[in-house]
Amino acid sequence: MRTYNWAILGLGNIAHKFAESLALLPNARLHAVASRDAAKAQEFAARFGVPHAVGSYDELLTVPDIDVVYIATPHTEHYAHTLLCLRAGLPVLCEKPFAVNAQQAQQMRQVAEEKGVFLMEAFWTRFFPAIHKALELVAAGTIGEIKHLSADFGFVAPYVPEGRLFNPALAGGSLLDIGVYPLFISKLFLGEPQEIRAVATRAATGVDVNCSMALAYEGGATASLFSTIAAQTDNQCILYGSHGQLQLTGRFHAASGITLKHPNQEPQHISCEKQGYGYLYEAEHVQQCLAQGLTQSPLLPLQFSLELMQQLDVIRQQIGLRYPME
Repeated sequence: MRTYNWAILGLGNIAHKFAESLALLPNARLHAVASRDAAKAQEFAARFGVPHAVGSYDELLTVPDIDVVYIATPHTEHYAHTLLCLRAGLPVLCEKPFAVNAQQAQQMRQVAEEKGVFLMEAFWTRFFPAIHKALELVAAGTIGEIKHLSADFGFVAPYVPEGRLFNPALAGGSLLDIGVYPLFISKLFLGEPQEIRAVATRAATGVDVNCSMALAYEGGATASLFSTIAAQTDNQCILYGSHGQLQLTGRFHAASGITLKHPNQEPQHISCEKQGYGYLYEAEHVQQCLAQGLTQSPLLPLQFSLELMQQLDVIRQQIGLRYPME
């Protein structure tokens, strides 16, 4: 079994979780880490036993034997850092949201295709065992035809105007940070919407604090989605079908199981426990794609990520949210 050498570009909180998850994969090795702070890179490398630690992102490109780069920088930097690696011929797993807007996402895809290099959005939710099982159950007609999907994601964020959640210069707001999860899950189960309606409330900085979205699909299905950085929600996703309901248990974006409900029957609980934080599933999938010589994922193709960014653009236009870098 071939071992894949990973590099991590950007060493914030999510990078630590990803590094711990890689350690659970027998054929994955964390080979290099990069930060703009050389001391931070050295400290990270010492903690995880990484042989190469560099103090700039350009320097990462000089490290030999890198098989794939995980980009863990803030989402305003995903575009530049993805292009940096792709143009150097390095496969990329880029943290969600894929970019700030669809124009950036389209160019990222274009460069990947021109270079013939693997690129995938790191939407970890797609690869959880519970999601695989839920898709299987829906395809088998377990709850009949989906008529409605509801999903919410919310937590209380301290108001820090210059912080990443409230700063428009950092593409702040609930939508790109967590609202993308309800949108993702609705697209996964229902496809592309025919109509999107969105309303939002704003922070003093101008970014969205609450965002409520209503979507309609061909065939008559609808979705009600909500994201907020001002209140704790249940972080639930429920699919309402013509014959029953399917609920992703636990926080739906990192679901640990499924509950099925049918009329006049006891609920059925299906456990789909995850390993560690759950990032290993997307990493394992990337390695499988690389082993097959693929340049994009069959489970999360670049067209899916582009269409998701297009939905986000439509919503931001409706709620009047434009970022300074656009």
